[in-house]
Formats: sequence, structure tokens, C-alpha cells
Amino acid sequence: MRAGVFSRLLCLGSERVVVAAWQRRGGEVALRATASPDRPNPPRETLEVAIERVRFALAVDDDLTEFHRAFRTDPLIGPAISRRPWHRPRRRPFAWEALAWSITMQLIESGRAAEIQRRLVRRWGETATSPFPPGWRVRSVPDPATMAARSPAELASADLSAGRSLAMIKVAREVAGGRADPANPADDPRLRRIREIGPWTMQCLGLYGRGEPDSLPAGDLGYVKLVGRLAGLRRRATVEEVEEYFAPYAPFRGLAGEFALRHYHAGMSVRSFSSETSV
Repeated sequence: MRAGVFSRLLCLGSERVVVAAWQRRGGEVALRATASPDRPNPPRETLEVAIERVRFALAVDDDLTEFHRAFRTDPLIGPAISRRPWHRPRRRPFAWEALAWSITMQLIESGRAAEIQRRLVRRWGETATSPFPPGWRVRSVPDPATMAARSPAELASADLSAGRSLAMIKVAREVAGGRADPANPADDPRLRRIREIGPWTMQCLGLYGRGEPDSLPAGDLGYVKLVGRLAGLRRRATVEEVEEYFAPYAPFRGLAGEFALRHYHAGMSVRSFSSETSV
């Protein structure tokens, strides 16, 4: 993100597409997909898929009318909706990315997780020069096949723990081998059989990789701190207490949680860590 323009490289099969998005003065979101200079002339269908993936990541097509109508007078969510009706979860273009990034965020500070993600992108992501805006170097998130070929020691050198390094490789092998598709909930049981892949990781996949508005990462430290505060518990809430607290917001529990975190985070570091309960 530079000067108000979001830009990155998407790998779609053998094609490489540079996508960009920015907001115009009138509020409209403009999207653009162009060929990577290294691989010109991709099929039009590939460019259309790239635009569709960015639209999903930015949630520009999400209609929150039903959510707003149901909870705009709610004492918890109502003020958050009124203040930021445009808020959307920060999703990933591909479910694989959401799953991989969720693994990097388990049980560590969000800033440290972001550093790990940047190292993975710099070391194993592809790079291209953007034609729009011209001259920018843009990168892609490493694809499953690339991560499947890594060794645990390589991932550990990027500061990923030993357990999560193995989990990343195993997940990548399942996805690259076609045995599991993170975008398909029917494949969740296969992914859950991998050690270190627990409820929190799968809930993050649902919310940020599939756009499931009811998927609530209840084990996130942000939520256990927030609910502990809002419910007057004088301690951190348990995962079960977080789930019970947001139960009235079904089928929008994940979306309600996002609005609540965004609105009530002032004065408390609710996004400092992520949590996982895999066993």
C-alpha cells in the first residue's frame, strides 16, 4: 500500500498478474489487473479472475444490509456500525493464503507474525515490476507447491517455530497434492488431522479465506480480553465464554466480532497476540 494504492502480484496457474486498487474521491473503488511484464498477454479470463479475487479480498461486493438492520440498535454492535458502517474484515485473495498466514500467527505477537510473513514473501514469493503504478516491485505469497518443497529448517530460519514449520509444510503438501482445498469446508477434517491445526486456525480460514460471516476466531487473545472486559469478568474470558457472548449474533458472529474489536480496542491492546487450541 503506497500513496493510497494497494498493489500486489497474483499467481494464477502459470500466469502472473499485477493487481491494483484505490478509492476515488467519490468513494468508488477502482480496480485494475495488468499482465506482469515478465509474462505478457495473459488470457482475458485470467485478468477477470484476478479482479474477482481482489474484489473478494477487499469485500467490495459484500452487502451488509441485513447485518446492519439486525444490529444497528444493539447496545454492543450498534455504536460500531454507526461509526464505521463501511468496515470489512481484511481477507486474503486465496483461502490458501489465509490458512498459511493463520499458521504464522499462532501464539505469537501480531507484529512478529507480520515479520515472519514478510520473510516468507521475500524469500520464496515471486517478484515482478508493476506497470501500474509504474516501477513498483510487487510480490506474491508463496504458493502451496513452493512451501511444500521447503524443509523445517528453512522455515525455522524465518522465525517460524518447529511445530508450526512442520504444520505449514504438511498443509502445503496436502493442498499442492490436491488432497485438500482450503476453500472447501468439506476438506476441513483432513486439515484438522494435522497437528497444530486447531479451531482457531480453521475459524480464521473461514472468516479471512472464505468470507464466512459467522466464523468467529474465539480463541484469539483479542476476543478473550475484550469479552473479559465488556462482560465485567475482571479476567480474560475463556473460549467458551467468548463463543457464548457472541452467540446472539449468529449467523454473523465473525462479523460482529470484527466490528466489536475495531470499535472497543481503544485503551487496550486486544490484537497483540493470536491463540490456538489445537489439542
